[in-house]
Amino acid sequence: MFDNLTQRLNRTLKNISGQGRITEDNIKDTLREVRTALLEADVALPVVKAFTSRVKERALGQEVSLSLSPGQEFIKCVYNELVSTMGGETAQINLSHQPPAVILLAGLQGAGKTTSAAKLALYLKEKLKKKVLMVSVDTYRPAAMDQLKTLALEVGVDCYPSTPDETPLNLAKAALNEGKLRAYDVLIVDTAGRLAVDDFMMNEVKELNSALDPIETLFVVDAMTGQDAANTAKAFSEALPLTGVILTKADGDARGGAALSVKEITGKPIKFIGMGEKVAALEPFHPDRIASRILDMGDLLSLIEDLQQHADLDNAKKMADKIRKGEGFTLDDFLDQIAQMKKMGGMSSLLDKLPGMGAMADQIKGQINDKMVLHMEAIILSMTKKEREHPEIIKASRKKRIAMGAGVKVQEVNQLLRQFETTRRMMKKFGKGGMRKMAGAMRGLMGGGMGGMGGLGGLENMFRR
Repeated sequence: MFDNLTQRLNRTLKNISGQGRITEDNIKDTLREVRTALLEADVALPVVKAFTSRVKERALGQEVSLSLSPGQEFIKCVYNELVSTMGGETAQINLSHQPPAVILLAGLQGAGKTTSAAKLALYLKEKLKKKVLMVSVDTYRPAAMDQLKTLALEVGVDCYPSTPDETPLNLAKAALNEGKLRAYDVLIVDTAGRLAVDDFMMNEVKELNSALDPIETLFVVDAMTGQDAANTAKAFSEALPLTGVILTKADGDARGGAALSVKEITGKPIKFIGMGEKVAALEPFHPDRIASRILDMGDLLSLIEDLQQHADLDNAKKMADKIRKGEGFTLDDFLDQIAQMKKMGGMSSLLDKLPGMGAMADQIKGQINDKMVLHMEAIILSMTKKEREHPEIIKASRKKRIAMGAGVKVQEVNQLLRQFETTRRMMKKFGKGGMRKMAGAMRGLMGGGMGGMGGLGGLENMFRR
């Protein structure tokens, strides 16, 4: 997400970084480029106008910090305004209601409401330790009811049995009674979608909202519709007392216009952002972290949270002990690393959160992507146990057999073996030099990454104040 905007802003903001001081003249061209970058990202025109006006006001109206160059100060202004435009503070989900707290999901057909219901249920269950009940009141599309039941099984929460011969209102009321009787903390109601906003749809959702008195009424919208997402959200917010927005399919949107337009146009905060098809791919929307990603400074906090949640610390300790003892790094260990990366959302998700990747996004994502990672996994799984432990025995005939088993070309087997050998050499170095070398290498990586914004290596410090 934001790939195009990040790369454009990278090029644009480099032009201001060498200026001795900020003046109206020397930021005029940069502001024009920022405006163009936002419009190309499909940000709504009123939002673009307001954004650039406020950046200019901030840049010209503040005292320059002694610890920052004028170029850094200008970038800080852009960062602060990005955070403000997307809502400022992180908007927490509100569950302070007599159980069950009702969350009503509304939106157009195809926006991802049913999948979002399951993702939200998993988030509430795992992160907030809530007992969750879901119900589909989409009586026009029986497949939606079946889909929600299937997803409920996948995420391990209960789903109230729905049938298309009942009315949405009766279904919702029955599910609410079930929630009270069985002491559920939260009831998530998945409503019907339409191809467009119409009176019948709005009246039905209004009736449900009135009867259930939800603590949260969330509008689910597809990020790939750009500024249209914000305009549709506005139409819903005028008819319903929306409390927030769930932005879906953000991983498929390289522009980011919806994320930058929704709050400004609707006045409603984005509470969650969907970053993939997997049920775990729902994140709270943090405006400061998203702004950091847009400016190519990465999102290390989210990366650390992913590691804490998904990394197998016991396995990592065993691996470290094994390498320290000189027992060697095998292809089975390499396979474990691939599995850990997949749990964290895959290679593309990892790259998005690393600083300085915007300038290299096309080159790197062309070479290292999730499809390639799946191929690597298939290649290793096509090897025998002996081959995984002793890859040096893998010669031409074995490579051909492995390639056929994995459904890839022999060149890909060669490429994996080269990557494995590089990783193994690196692990040997860390084994000899301990964690100090590893920490130094990480510092080097992060130092190089922060240079993605015109070599402003100390940028991270200015956001701590």
